[in-house]
Amino acid sequence: MRIQFLGGTDTVTGSKYLLEHAGRRLLVDCGLFQGLKQLRLRNWEPLPVRASEIDAVLLTHAHLDHSGLVPRLIQLGFKGPVYTTRATRDLCELLLPDSGYLQEEEADYANRHGHSRHKPALPLYTQDEARAALGRFEVLDFDKAHAPWPGWTWRLRRAGHILGAASIHVGWDGGSILFSGDLGRDDDLVMRPPERPEPADYVVIESTYGDRAHPKVDTLSAIAEVIGRTAARGGIVVVPAFAVGRAQTLLHCIHLLKAARRIPDLPVYLNSPMAADATQILRRYSDQHRLDAGQCAALGREVKFVNTLEESKRLNGLSFPSVIVSASGMATGGRVLHHLKAYAPDPRSTILFTGYQAAGTRGAAMLAGARDIKIHGAYVPVRAEVVGLDMLSAHADRGQLLAWLNDLPAPKRVFVTHGEPVAADALRLAIEERFNWQASVPDYGQTVTL
Repeated sequence: MRIQFLGGTDTVTGSKYLLEHAGRRLLVDCGLFQGLKQLRLRNWEPLPVRASEIDAVLLTHAHLDHSGLVPRLIQLGFKGPVYTTRATRDLCELLLPDSGYLQEEEADYANRHGHSRHKPALPLYTQDEARAALGRFEVLDFDKAHAPWPGWTWRLRRAGHILGAASIHVGWDGGSILFSGDLGRDDDLVMRPPERPEPADYVVIESTYGDRAHPKVDTLSAIAEVIGRTAARGGIVVVPAFAVGRAQTLLHCIHLLKAARRIPDLPVYLNSPMAADATQILRRYSDQHRLDAGQCAALGREVKFVNTLEESKRLNGLSFPSVIVSASGMATGGRVLHHLKAYAPDPRSTILFTGYQAAGTRGAAMLAGARDIKIHGAYVPVRAEVVGLDMLSAHADRGQLLAWLNDLPAPKRVFVTHGEPVAADALRLAIEERFNWQASVPDYGQTVTL
């Protein structure tokens, strides 16, 4: 067996791992690169193997940094199936067409306003191409062995993080490798914790928070403080939030705070049709999250859903304290950009980030203290308060990652991926020191024989 690392190296985006054995090729995850331009340009590059020579894709979960390149792979000639869990397929039905739509919208905007060096600017793929790609998806059950080809098996176990997220155990003649996928937290407010991992000869583990622990503060109190002080000065809280996972957690927190009268009864707008649909999907998978039927229903009662573009535009002229939750989570695109243009210059308002911000994103720039950010070709001053609440992250921190590994017998080698360089190397060092296991951080494009 050979593995080639085609993404998720020195970055938290673009996860792709190519396995080759006995004349078959399997791509584990097929994610978009996001953030820094030099990373985003990789989305346009051909893979080192022809797409037509890849037999199947196996997705750990629906987030675009793991699934978002599937339509592009099909453009390039991929003919095989895309295997994943039922909930991941359901969420990809929302995420992939939306990704295509946003790319078409950005290309159109660039062409109309001359913001691109390319004439014309083109989308990586279209909304229609993304919808067509969904026809390739085939559903796998958790905890069931699948043997698609002679000498190959794989099994999926629940990873927490978001609905449908899986860790994947791949076996072959005489060996095995375990992909953690993105691991959730034991103390997540909505999702259930990851299941114990299955022993394997090799392990590929994510390291998004490999160099830190989540703050030991009360999540509800932290959110209440931000909303309370912003409302007191008459401002708007703008929350760039991932439509799948984080938006639902935020709505649950706001419901609990309002019920306890810990925040004012101010309007809360969910300006993401995709997040609204994902909230409905949450109700269908009660075995994967902690919320009961009443709590799921409350997610819809406490929020005003914004569907049309006209309704979205009206939010940019609010004159009373409110909360706007809108995608995308790192402020890389979507409707939230228009809200940032409206409220980032307002010192009464707050921009609240609730998860990891990859290098090169507007979210990372604002949290680092940027005085202005570029949106749609023009610079927007940032005078609003900018707050990051890492405790809302859906990723395991270093201690939780190590605890997950602690349930494994010693593997031959651990590959640390899906992390910025400092975080990945910190987790590598922690693994070597705690377990005395061989661990390494692979380079982009590196190939290893297992």
